Amino acid sequence: MAAKDDRGRAGEDRAARHLTQLGYDILDRNWRVRQGELDIVAATARELVVVEVKTRRSEAYGHPFDAVDARKSERLWRLACAWVAAHPMAVRGRRIRLDVIGITGDDVDTAVLEHVEDLR
Repeated sequence: MAAKDDRGRAGEDRAARHLTQLGYDILDRNWRVRQGELDIVAATARELVVVEVKTRRSEAYGHPFDAVDARKSERLWRLACAWVAAHPMAVRGRRIRLDVIGITGDDVDTAVLEHVEDLR
């Protein structure tokens, strides 16, 4: 399990670098409450973005995005609301959106990174 955790952490690091390169500010990482965890909370001038990161060695068991079904999406929205309640000043009129970043490949640093904005 430690190798899987390390791989997931490496994927989250790569996703955070990707977001930073796009101009996002990283506000929080691995924010946890009893109900679950948010991988990354980022912001632009106009949006607060909750980012779920899925890292896979291959698509043998499905695409990384397949892991974010309607049930997972609803849970992420509930967690986003909990994060906002705990950090009300971070919203400041920003729209809230949910993104998913999928990373597929053996070497996380060179793996294919796909970013879906505004998952609904």
